Amino acid sequence: MRALLLVLLTLLAPPALAHKSSDAYLALSVQGQVSTLRWDIALRDLDAALPTLDADGDRALSWGEIKAAWPRIDALAMASLAVAGCKFDITGHALEARNDGAYAVLLLRAPCRIEADTALFYGLFREIDTTHRGLLRLSLDGAPATVRMLVPGPVPVLPVAQTPAAAASAESAGPAPLAASATAAAPAPPVAAVAPTSFLREGIHHILSGYDHLLFLLCLLLPAVLLRRDARWQPVAGWRQALLPVAKTVTLFTLAHSLTLALAALGWVRLSPRLTEPAIAATIMLAAFDNLRPLLLRYRGAVTFGFGLVHGFGFASVLAELNLPTAAFGWALFEFNLGLELGQLALVFCVVPLLYGLRARPWYPRSVLGGGSALALAMATLWLLERSTDLRLMPF
Repeated sequence: MRALLLVLLTLLAPPALAHKSSDAYLALSVQGQVSTLRWDIALRDLDAALPTLDADGDRALSWGEIKAAWPRIDALAMASLAVAGCKFDITGHALEARNDGAYAVLLLRAPCRIEADTALFYGLFREIDTTHRGLLRLSLDGAPATVRMLVPGPVPVLPVAQTPAAAASAESAGPAPLAASATAAAPAPPVAAVAPTSFLREGIHHILSGYDHLLFLLCLLLPAVLLRRDARWQPVAGWRQALLPVAKTVTLFTLAHSLTLALAALGWVRLSPRLTEPAIAATIMLAAFDNLRPLLLRYRGAVTFGFGLVHGFGFASVLAELNLPTAAFGWALFEFNLGLELGQLALVFCVVPLLYGLRARPWYPRSVLGGGSALALAMATLWLLERSTDLRLMPF
């Protein structure tokens, strides 16, 4: 029982991580010997990293506050990005209203060529938010774009690609190819974040760090080792009776969230996180309450599928903002969804044997099922209130 309660408390402990994952979007375009970068960073994340961003402390960011904070935003961003052989300069700023809120936009340019295997180091928010990821869209000379997931890590100080004399010469002669000596001066392999399998790993990370999704699944698994007879919970007699409900639950949830993940990421169906995030909390509340006071009964499977549709929109937030070619998008979607399922199965294989071993204990229905569901209901209620009254983002 103590081990199970520890699992529950681990899932319930960090409510802040149950929000939409922190993502930044980087669109890198390379034409010849010139590289341009558009970098979109969520204002909600900048507000957390720069406490003085909200100068008057009213929890509402105004245009004046953002305009005054551009130097600090620039300094934070430029200290969080390094590319071997290249030095970017900021050429402009903008604000962008995206599906999940307002973003600060930095426009950068570098007189050098970046290739797909160029060493790129990304460290934005690495010390304050372990969920943060950078989604890099790379286009080389007009070829179909590729996408990489950037996991924040240490950002080294890289050598400048050109000497001052060479830079002065290049300024008068125009952009020049990156010198071989400059490339050799900063030998570094590509960071692990841009490996081809990064979306598979990110799918696993996304489900295992998505405490609301895990808590919902746990609410569905807690009664899987029990049978409801004559208004009383009784332990199942063997593995087969437990495996069928588990397999049914996981399959329905997987099919549903996979469907909306694809539809939402393709842009065919789009819901704002301002709607989906509170809705996800509401699904946890209902699933937990149904464990305490069974209401859904034979409709529980259909409701699970419906709830999975809602959770799919939460998963889709990682891919929905990327404008990718069909082939690249399809592969990224496949890897990401496969990662989600592997992470989900990891939870099932860890939790269900523990629940099965405890099912016959007389205190299981009251302490584990009842107590765990009550904790989940309380946490989901707090999430619902927090997500429905979040004033950190304001329209501009």
